[in-house]
Amino acid sequence: MYRHSRYRRARTPLTLMATAAVAAGFFATAVGPASAAKTTSSKAGKPTVVLVHGAFADSSSWNGVIKKLKEDGYPVVAAANPLRGLSSDAASVKDLLASIDGPVVLVGHSYGGAVISNAAYGSDKVKALVYADAFLPDKGENANELVSKFEGSVIGEVLRPVPITNPDGSKDFDFYIDQSKFRQAFGADVPANTAGLMAVTQRPGTGTALNEPSGEPAWKTIPSWALVGSNDQIIPRELQVYMAKRANAHIEEIQSSHAVSVSHPEAVTHIIEQAARTVR
Repeated sequence: MYRHSRYRRARTPLTLMATAAVAAGFFATAVGPASAAKTTSSKAGKPTVVLVHGAFADSSSWNGVIKKLKEDGYPVVAAANPLRGLSSDAASVKDLLASIDGPVVLVGHSYGGAVISNAAYGSDKVKALVYADAFLPDKGENANELVSKFEGSVIGEVLRPVPITNPDGSKDFDFYIDQSKFRQAFGADVPANTAGLMAVTQRPGTGTALNEPSGEPAWKTIPSWALVGSNDQIIPRELQVYMAKRANAHIEEIQSSHAVSVSHPEAVTHIIEQAARTVR
């Protein structure tokens, strides 16, 4: 028993060294395929599509779109939008863009539209912006004030605030959509079972994120496309059209709820590929 214990103690440094070697190998492997993937994407001649979800959703809301884009040969990245603050969320996406080789088509849904407008500003990689039922704020505007600009949004009636404490000790609120009202407000044309799962897994946006003023928007210098959901009860159709026209975006309209990427992935993919085909 004593000899066995000594043997185990003697092996400990060797075990740690072996573990470190395995970890080093893992990171080396992880870097290798990433570089290979970038090379493949570049040779494919198609831009990378980067998808940015909004509040009350997550990256899985793009699953149907991702499937179709990949079938058509597009490299795709779905960003995990932090939903903590517009400037910090945009910085997170900007960092992701910096890791991608070649041209990018940047796509935003809902509040994600505000994020991409800021993240792409000054970028030489982003060649097209696509807004799907999304905000296109001008400098100084925020999502909260924009949604009140036209009648038709139910967002103020369905939100459930949860007080939070930030890492620096400051107070804020996480805003969720009440689960019992989620489907009607967010995805009336989404199957009930799917909408139920979306309601449970929704990611909240903070009051800071929804009220932080936008910086100078990228849509002033980068060609833009907008898919307008005519049955959207979060961002009313009139507001979407107003913002898209102001941005001189190429506009398409569809009878869709706010959850357009879930209920109509074909239409979202179509307008993304329209934008992608203009990239040279």
